[in-house]
Amino acid sequence: MKSVSKSFLTNHFLLQSDVAEQLYHDFAKPMPIIDYHCHLPPDEIAQNKQFRNMSEIWLKGDHYKWRAMRTLGVNERYITGDADDREKFRKWAFSMPYTLRNPLYHWAQMELKNPFGIETLLTEATADKIYDACNEQLPHLTTQRLLQHFGVQVVCTTDDPCDTLEHHLSIQNAPFGTKILPTFRPDVAMSIEAGEGFINYIHRLESVVNQTITNYDDYLAALKNRHDYFGKMGCKLSDHGLEQIYAAAYTEAEIRTIFTKAQAGQSLTQPEILKFKSAMLYEFAVWDCEKGWTQQFHLGAIRNNNARFLRQLGKDIGVDSIGDFSQIVAMSRFFDRLDGANQLAKTIVYNLNPADNEAFATMIGNFQDGSIRGKMQFGSGWWFLDQKDGMTKQLNALSNMGILSCFVGMLTDSRSFLSYPRHEYFRRLLCNLFAEDVKNGELPKDIPWLGKIVQDICYYNAKNYFHF
Repeated sequence: MKSVSKSFLTNHFLLQSDVAEQLYHDFAKPMPIIDYHCHLPPDEIAQNKQFRNMSEIWLKGDHYKWRAMRTLGVNERYITGDADDREKFRKWAFSMPYTLRNPLYHWAQMELKNPFGIETLLTEATADKIYDACNEQLPHLTTQRLLQHFGVQVVCTTDDPCDTLEHHLSIQNAPFGTKILPTFRPDVAMSIEAGEGFINYIHRLESVVNQTITNYDDYLAALKNRHDYFGKMGCKLSDHGLEQIYAAAYTEAEIRTIFTKAQAGQSLTQPEILKFKSAMLYEFAVWDCEKGWTQQFHLGAIRNNNARFLRQLGKDIGVDSIGDFSQIVAMSRFFDRLDGANQLAKTIVYNLNPADNEAFATMIGNFQDGSIRGKMQFGSGWWFLDQKDGMTKQLNALSNMGILSCFVGMLTDSRSFLSYPRHEYFRRLLCNLFAEDVKNGELPKDIPWLGKIVQDICYYNAKNYFHF
């Protein structure tokens, strides 16, 4: 198709020197991808889904784009509503030129270039031609083929303890080249404040494990049953999406009483809720350590701020924010309790508030014990921080307060099969960061050694850390 306005995405993109280009093109770019945390739907991978059109694969479920379109005055009908898919794409194309300096501008153009090979800038004027050109390629870009195209070796999905993992089993029985593993995500299992929703979850868990849950010990045993099953299915990580780590003091008798009250539909006090969450989080951490798993904590999001949108559209629709929760005291208490009992698993903490970067980066150093290289990890910038400024700040904080060369690198944390150019984005930023230090005389121009460190961060550290 004819170019109306050619993309800015040259080989030099984000690479500001010859050293940066050499590090990226010779060392970072060829590395496979280990996507150790994402939200890709395993059923779509198992079915090798073919997408109907670009709106389905690119716009459906993408609350980043939805948030931007609302800001630009686009009617909800063209975002999550019943508008025609082509019309929805046109509205996104209209929005794109106005997202300058938002990471969406970079990501969207990168995703058009790879895998579709389209370098024309997406605008209202080019929308239909780009839509049609992409749609022509979609029959050949099924979910499994996309993972292979991007060189993804491992995908760790995000799964509730009650998930049957039937789709993971289906993939294991018909492997296609990318390893698809589950991740144990028990957030709902901890949500005792949900009232009727928590009671319904208990019933769901009963059905999955085929046993009656009459008390807290039964509940814990049922969850342990699922934790064990996840392990048999190849799971190597847990994940927790929390406002903050919970580390309130409690007794086992208190937790049993709190569970009984919740199961009976009685209201709970805030201290009771925090004690229950603290107890559950501790139990999960102990199980993770026993199995040699890695525990992940995504901390700091304040979710579903717009109650009207929550009622009308549900969760995960683009009304979440960076929270300003107190993080460090509870984190220290939680890790110290586990470490004191020799039950502290490999751990990754992800920070959503950039004001806490240095605090997170120093906290992990307190619990490095020499047993595992980089046992405690300050995870990549996530959600609102997985962009140029956020990732650079995370890399700098980790460099200054810890050991960057031990870092397990980038992940997509995405629901989209087109999000893998974010690894390219991260790798370009990483290479440029090292190259700028060389340029400034702050690092030696030892290309083989710098290249090795880059490859470790992009791939080998994760491969060795998770034992993939």
